[in-house]
Amino acid sequence: MTSSPKADAAGFPLKGSAPERYEEYSAPIMAPFVEALLDAVDLCPGHQILDLASGTGFVARAAAARVGPTGHVVAADQSEAMLGVAAAKAPRMYPDIELTVAPADRLPQPDDTFDTVLCQQGVQFFPDLGAALAEVSRVLRPGGRFAATAWSAWDRSPYFAAQRGVLAEHGGPSAEAHFAAAFSCPADRLTAALTDAGFREVTARDITFRVTLPPLAGFARGHLSAVPWGQAIADAGGPDGLTRAAESITTSLAGHTNPDGTTTVPFTSTLVTAVG
Repeated sequence: MTSSPKADAAGFPLKGSAPERYEEYSAPIMAPFVEALLDAVDLCPGHQILDLASGTGFVARAAAARVGPTGHVVAADQSEAMLGVAAAKAPRMYPDIELTVAPADRLPQPDDTFDTVLCQQGVQFFPDLGAALAEVSRVLRPGGRFAATAWSAWDRSPYFAAQRGVLAEHGGPSAEAHFAAAFSCPADRLTAALTDAGFREVTARDITFRVTLPPLAGFARGHLSAVPWGQAIADAGGPDGLTRAAESITTSLAGHTNPDGTTTVPFTSTLVTAVG
């Protein structure tokens, strides 16, 4: 099974210093989902873990803390820039995080290498989802666990709905295509692909966390600058366009603002697990 045309066209390309900003501005959004992803699998000290499409290493770092110095974590991503940030952020107490530049459908590891493969918000960007999951099956040991998250429909997360609302005016078709890719892997698509790839005990459920974001006057613009649809807004309208888009997002979420200026909104993701 291949990905949607929108996912093929968009991917998750970041330019310049955007990977560093992605690490900073995505952290509060990703944090509870990283923990939920790890809680969904039975990680033990000494386990061999693959963090697939690892980005800047949110999952790799958290997994390393759970498997300890006797374990081993491989963080694989096709972006050298994202892995560069992951290397800079790697905790020194767990030096055994191996960084590998590789696409999801062409991993360099031999068969039956890992006890667990994890993928946080990456499956929707694979050019060929079926090929990537077949590769996951190959490197996963028999009986090993796979777990992934992918955003549920954007209208289930008010922050993403607010971002969606500014794309047509400030970013146009390019921004809309990049944004659509982030929501292009609903539960039925992912579970069907896992079944086709030979996985067993495939389950899917939606998980929702209320996330408190820093004051949106600064956060909304910073986060936009760290995702492809925000970069498309900047390409179309320059820094001023990005600022106007962020102001619109801030205004639309005014009802979620706390007395201290922070904003608390729910985010919903699909969590899928399977056994190889």
